[in-house]
Amino acid sequence: MTSAAPARMPGITHREARQIERANASDAQPAVFIHGLWLLASSWDRWGEHFQRAGYSAVSVSWPGDPESVAEANARPEAFAGQKVRMVADHVADVIRALKRKPVVIGHSFGGLLAQITAGRGLSAATVAVDPAPFRGVLPLPLSALRSALPVLRDPRNWSRAVALTFDQFRYGWTNALSESEAKQLYSRYMVPAPGAPIFQAATANVNPWTQAQVDRLTPQRGPLLIISGEKDHTVPRAIAYASFRRQRANAAPTEFEEIAGRGHSLTIDSGWHEVADRALAFVKRSV
Repeated sequence: MTSAAPARMPGITHREARQIERANASDAQPAVFIHGLWLLASSWDRWGEHFQRAGYSAVSVSWPGDPESVAEANARPEAFAGQKVRMVADHVADVIRALKRKPVVIGHSFGGLLAQITAGRGLSAATVAVDPAPFRGVLPLPLSALRSALPVLRDPRNWSRAVALTFDQFRYGWTNALSESEAKQLYSRYMVPAPGAPIFQAATANVNPWTQAQVDRLTPQRGPLLIISGEKDHTVPRAIAYASFRRQRANAAPTEFEEIAGRGHSLTIDSGWHEVADRALAFVKRSV
């Protein structure tokens, strides 16, 4: 993989450029983290430190236009409007192509979908998709997933808007498996507005042959893939995650599925994050 001067590449942030330069200056395997809706790249900070202690060099990718802090994001919700799946996938590809080594790629929710798109482009040495948003061909639509998406889908004008979750909506979709006190802490610490367009793109993927929410699951360059599902996830229930796994296991590369008992959609950021990170790390270590 060719090296590039990341600080000069259009669209790559100063933070991403610093992390790329650090990864390229070391002999460590890069680990690229992709966040999903209603979060920022900083939601991966503890994971990045954990992987770095294990000998990897962490690179957390922002979506194009993302503010760097939760406070700034909540003050400027319009910054998220207009973000779409292909735009973000192309930005992830730019970041990866600036690395000297092919990285492992880890994503959560829509980041899990983007991680699979990235693997389908042959850019990942191994991939972990945690509670991943569905892609074209994934058919189940449990009622809890529909209810979790309604804050966006109930108004077509949200296609071009940024949408913030109320605490009650966050409580249902993300933190139903947690205490109310921990849910409030996570809501205050992590939640930011999110673009509506990606949810519409995923929701219509099976009726739109040209959807951006599709994955090349058969490419020989995909590499090993692990899909992790939280047992109590309302936003991406097990039926969706397992359907993604069933579609992906047609690939010749190893494809694995793990369910983590008692966990909801917040499993990458809540007090049990370490267990999920350890499972992802164990898969990466045996796969690369």
